[in-house]
Amino acid sequence: MPSSQTPPAGGTALDPTAVRADIGDARVIRVTPADVRATLERLRGEGFTMLIDIGGADYPGREPRFDVVYHLIKLASTSTTLAQIGQPERVRVLCGVPENDPVVPTMSDLWPAADWPEREVYDLFGVTFSGHPDMRRIQMPVEWEGYPLRKDYPLRGPGREKTPRPSFALKSNVAAGTPASGRTAAALQRQIAAARGQAPKDDAQ
Repeated sequence: MPSSQTPPAGGTALDPTAVRADIGDARVIRVTPADVRATLERLRGEGFTMLIDIGGADYPGREPRFDVVYHLIKLASTSTTLAQIGQPERVRVLCGVPENDPVVPTMSDLWPAADWPEREVYDLFGVTFSGHPDMRRIQMPVEWEGYPLRKDYPLRGPGREKTPRPSFALKSNVAAGTPASGRTAAALQRQIAAARGQAPKDDAQ
């Protein structure tokens, strides 16, 4: 890491933004959930009227664990050159959100374009946006368990992780999508029955 880059305040672990390369003309501002609305209102008043996107990031082991990321652009309000139009001023606002209270205020009243991105961050990271008019999942089914973009989310999903695989089943010589058969299928059925607390079926012929 270059010596000119130092970790910004706001976290007990190294802030990932401290080790990233410079991002050109984009200014990076780190805030807390208590300050994020006032900060974004101020930036909007300074001419950053275009909200490009809202995203999320998960850093397990860091406090605060989550970042809600706002990308803003300030477009020229007067006649300008083509080069200036192609290089607008940009700001990235990083709001650190604690794991034990993952709540930030909605910005959907300031920018209607924040509606669906906030729902996406809620759906995939479990961060709630207080005051949002329709805070529900937007990609995953309503009954889905957990938040898929958290780093500790099970690779196969929580439902499938509860279903064991036979310890001897090899995947290298079986085409993708081929259902289990013979002794492999019987062993899998016994393991599933045991996991569910059911008596295994007698597979003797």
